[in-house]
Amino acid sequence: MSVLSAKIGEILVKTTHSKDLDDALHKIISEYLELKLNTLQGIIDKFREKWDMNFEDFKERIKDGRLNKDIYSFDVEQDFWKWEEAETLKKHYEEIKSLWI
Repeated sequence: MSVLSAKIGEILVKTTHSKDLDDALHKIISEYLELKLNTLQGIIDKFREKWDMNFEDFKERIKDGRLNKDIYSFDVEQDFWKWEEAETLKKHYEEIKSLWI
């Protein structure tokens, strides 16, 4: 099992203005999860605005040819992969957050 050095523990407590290391780690992880979720939601919102639909609709329109764009174009493929990644990571971090609370 890993152990934090005294110096890292001190920095964590001072940085977070916490009473102890457990509280400091709880704050840091909670804030990290919120930052990740907010960042991912921002990416998702940009794609929703760009394509005027949610990711599920985007996938369905690609599958059945109703996207009205070349689905094999670089831009569409890049958007698909980046959007899918953001959606997947958001679910991942939401699951972690639900365990953390």
